[in-house]
Amino acid sequence: MNQSELFRLFFKKENVMKTIRICVGSSCHVNGSYKVVKALNQLIDQRELKNEVELVGSFCMGKCTEGVAVECDDIIYAVSVENVEEIFEKILGGK
Repeated sequence: MNQSELFRLFFKKENVMKTIRICVGSSCHVNGSYKVVKALNQLIDQRELKNEVELVGSFCMGKCTEGVAVECDDIIYAVSVENVEEIFEKILGGK
């Protein structure tokens, strides 16, 4: 085993969890954040990703006029019940 392989092995994260933040502020609440959270939870359950994906409530992300704000990996998405599965696919890269 060379030094770079050892380095990768040592710093490899087991159980890397993806954190998805959902705005639950007043504008996003009015735009349906509860329904988006429910849909995301269903997708996580269906794909058995409870150990890989974490949903976290958040407050204003500054995208109030665009729909429910959902952030992952520093990218903010405008999500609705209609596009939640498509956005979920983008976030997870097809998992």
